[in-house]
Amino acid sequence: MMSSSAIEAGRTAAAERRWGDAHEVLARIDENDGLAASDLELLANVALLRGEPPASIDAWSRAYSAHLAHDDSAGAVRCAGWLALQLIELGDYTNCVVWAARAMRIANAMADPGALAGFARLAPAVAQLGSGEPVEARRMFEEILAIAERHGDRELAANTRIGLGKALIEVGMIEEGFDCFDRCMAAVAAADAGPVSAGVISCAVISDALMAFDLERASAWTSVLVRFCAQQPQLITFSGQCRALEASLLLIRGAWAEASLAAELALSRWRAGDYRAVWGAPYRLAELGRLRGAFHSAEENYRRAGESGWEPQPGLSLLHLAVGRTQRAQDEIRRTAAGSDPFTRRFLLPAVVEIEVAAGDPDAARRAVDELRESSRSMPTPMLDATVAAGEARVQLAGGDPSAALGEARAAIEGWDAIGARYEAARIRVLAGRAQLELGERDAARAEFQRARQVFVALGADPALAELDDLSGDRRTGALTAREVEVLRLVSTGLTNRAIGARLSLSEKTVARHLSNIFGKLGLSSRAAATAYAYENGFV
Repeated sequence: MMSSSAIEAGRTAAAERRWGDAHEVLARIDENDGLAASDLELLANVALLRGEPPASIDAWSRAYSAHLAHDDSAGAVRCAGWLALQLIELGDYTNCVVWAARAMRIANAMADPGALAGFARLAPAVAQLGSGEPVEARRMFEEILAIAERHGDRELAANTRIGLGKALIEVGMIEEGFDCFDRCMAAVAAADAGPVSAGVISCAVISDALMAFDLERASAWTSVLVRFCAQQPQLITFSGQCRALEASLLLIRGAWAEASLAAELALSRWRAGDYRAVWGAPYRLAELGRLRGAFHSAEENYRRAGESGWEPQPGLSLLHLAVGRTQRAQDEIRRTAAGSDPFTRRFLLPAVVEIEVAAGDPDAARRAVDELRESSRSMPTPMLDATVAAGEARVQLAGGDPSAALGEARAAIEGWDAIGARYEAARIRVLAGRAQLELGERDAARAEFQRARQVFVALGADPALAELDDLSGDRRTGALTAREVEVLRLVSTGLTNRAIGARLSLSEKTVARHLSNIFGKLGLSSRAAATAYAYENGFV
């Protein structure tokens, strides 16, 4: 028989958000003695927060049946509604429709369903949004929100505003959508939403803030999410996505070592059960690999991210560009942009500009910049302004107007510096230097190249550094980068380029390029000479 002390221990652990302890106790009681309907609901939530969706779905299903057996219509609607929402998260739309229909049928039969009349309709509204019908979804969310506000259900209101905000964004009302998100996060901060709702809301709004180039909101909301996860050490679900989102911000701000740690933690939490991190964890690691020149591991992580069902873009197209697959980069970014909703397309446009310029289609790049500028009018941000200026600088330089390019590059540098985006500022400094060379301002160009070089060396941005060395002709006089030192040390042990690449997660071609750089900078002509140099100068 189930002891009252045991069930109270499980309830207390859940109330204190010790999800691992709560799951262990409740699951054991459920297996041995069974749980009442309300405790099965608790087990369903706890299992979800511990990263065990199948166990959560099973508990919700049994709680639903138990509520029906006791003629508890409200409990049955609650269970069916949460089940439908969870099944959408897992991509099981067929069973989502079944459970949503059950929730609505029971709610409609109740004399006074209260806010449950709205909650039962929430999953169908989310599904409508996911099917590409934002106008109809907006109408449905507005009706649900009216019900939630009439009955004072603040959690339902917060969950509804997430969907309403996304629907507004998809119909082009970006600022209005983010006003909804502001109110959602205010509800999270006021503890008006339970842990599942708080996690869903936070992750959703941060992702959209990053896509909107709204660094201020993304930073503030990520701080809330990081605290939320830190206060619940036994939380698994949301913990990996939290780290992945944190890695995105750190990448933008040029804190690549910290970003790498956050991305690795995201990956570990994904492996531990945070299914929500299935795209973000490998994608952020891929981005780091691409920027550092670890192209093989980057491609593998983009592939893993793509297995989630979401496109690993624009990173994968930029990787194709970095390794010389320019036509493939152009084809893929065009395909992805053409098939995206306007909000996602805007996020892709900076990569479209860069790839089209590299592919030699300045007209396509010009159209992308103009579209980006026009779309930015709906909700301008400092990061978006810098992004537009950077795109304009690329197009102007490609179009043969170095003076106009220099003016836009300076505006972009000022914008990137203001938000602390070291890498992006350094890249545009290189472009500014190229414009100055074309204008005959060689000393000014060298100064820009040197400032950019310092950032690339500090970050370990080997591809950008190699491109700069090719441009500036400084191969013979520059110091070795951190990556080149690693390669030199491994060369001195007698490893082949392939073996060095495997050790450092680099392509064989990239290792060869590093070795060529080393030979040029040090005035060497062979691996034997490089080995001797390494021993003579204390590199090994």
